[in-house]
Amino acid sequence: MTARTSAILPGNSRRGRGAGLKDEVYRQMFRLEESRPGAEMSLALGLLRAWLAAGRALESGEEREWLKKISPICLEMIEKALQKGNAAHRCVQ
Repeated sequence: MTARTSAILPGNSRRGRGAGLKDEVYRQMFRLEESRPGAEMSLALGLLRAWLAAGRALESGEEREWLKKISPICLEMIEKALQKGNAAHRCVQ
């Protein structure tokens, strides 16, 4: 509900939305580092939202450069977490 409220407030710029998406990606990276359940999917979705927003924005050069740097890191984190999770799951069975 907060996202909708901020979307209709005056002065909400694309730059502000981009910063919010960066915050979301960093927050999900932190959650994944803490091994929180579902953090892999949340990080993947946050990253996808950031790419989609950068694709729609007219002035997305800075956001795209940030995404080009952060995406490989996020993907590596997701892959490692999934491998770790799968290994733990196999041990339990």
